[in-house]
Amino acid sequence: MIIKSIDLTNFRSHDHYHLDCEKQTSLILGPNGCGKTSVLEGIYLLTRGKSFRATDPDIIKRGTSFYHSRLEYLNGEEVSASYDGTNKFFHCGEKKSKRLPQKAKYPVVLFVPSDLNLISHAPSRRRDYFDIIFGGLDENYSSALSKYKKALRQRSEILKNETITPDQLFSWNLLLSRYGTFLANSRAKYINEINNLISDTYHSIANNSDLIDITYQSDTDSITEDRYLSTLEKNFTRDHYLGHTTFGVHRDDYVFNFNSRPADGSASRGETRSIILSLKFIEADLFEKYLHRKPLILLDDVFSELDEARRESLVSNFQNHQVIITSVESGII
Repeated sequence: MIIKSIDLTNFRSHDHYHLDCEKQTSLILGPNGCGKTSVLEGIYLLTRGKSFRATDPDIIKRGTSFYHSRLEYLNGEEVSASYDGTNKFFHCGEKKSKRLPQKAKYPVVLFVPSDLNLISHAPSRRRDYFDIIFGGLDENYSSALSKYKKALRQRSEILKNETITPDQLFSWNLLLSRYGTFLANSRAKYINEINNLISDTYHSIANNSDLIDITYQSDTDSITEDRYLSTLEKNFTRDHYLGHTTFGVHRDDYVFNFNSRPADGSASRGETRSIILSLKFIEADLFEKYLHRKPLILLDDVFSELDEARRESLVSNFQNHQVIITSVESGII
């Protein structure tokens, strides 16, 4: 057991909400629109430092001016977050900070219905999905990604200036090269590790011999910082004309393959769901391997999207974790 309880005040549709968590599986039942997902959102906010759905102004209950959330761990530690419409603060013990400290974060595997469409989503959705996983495994990845995005925004703003010269971009090119190379190498490393596991994990769900893998598509794969820098410099005229950076890890994609063909179009609906389930199980294993902690499992109304066999696989694979499930159905586990 990881979490003992969660309290929410003026959080989405909840005036006041309290949940005492079970040691293994907590089931939150109710019709659509009653605020079940908001409970998972509150837990995610206090374990990861931000919502998985929206910004803070969207979370405040309509007609109120603040929200407050508090989470108690089994070991007695508490963390809370308060937002007054302008400022948000986290409280961890006696310490107050604008961001949830890294040491106060806890690994979470979040499963929402839209994840089942990951294979057919736009590349940006897949990049965001894997960035969350890889950032959870390595704080340096999150830091590099944040710095890369900041440098990318600055470079794009400068590119819109009609009188810009290549020299004015040098410092931003340098930062993009440094952090972009790190991100590309990290992505390739983690995807390789996932690929070593995903087919066997899939077989345990689907009970067949289909082959699954993920191709990391990037113009920066295996590139050095010097080559990254020279490519940005070479693209100056084109980038200036278009007003944005046309080369870099912000254009990466991850292609899911089913028996050596793109899964988007070749895998059935059921096969696609088994692939995503496999990815979730591997995600949990990677968190435990790298962080030496069993992650908390949050499942938001996914049972309605799965058949009986896949439901049983989900329950079986996460039976040694603390799981919090939302559902409109009773008797699902």
